[in-house]
Amino acid sequence: MKRAIITVVGKDTVGIIARVCTYLASEKVNILDISQTIVSGYFNMMMIVDVTGRDAEFGRIEEELSKVGNEMGVVIKMQREDIFDSMHRI
Repeated sequence: MKRAIITVVGKDTVGIIARVCTYLASEKVNILDISQTIVSGYFNMMMIVDVTGRDAEFGRIEEELSKVGNEMGVVIKMQREDIFDSMHRI
């Protein structure tokens, strides 16, 4: 299984989770774990997803998620799990 980390950050608005999850479902990306919180009106979500079989499309999905975020006024980032782990290793 190949996993990726998706983060979503920005002002809270209606439908953020629905829009991100709908996009992921359309790309057959399975959500393995999800955590979200709202602090003083700011939305923060982290997802672990299964991107098995999406190697050739990873960059396209990453780019399209960023566009979805721009449309909603939030920042969406997707990174491969191994890169995310390397960047956040203490």
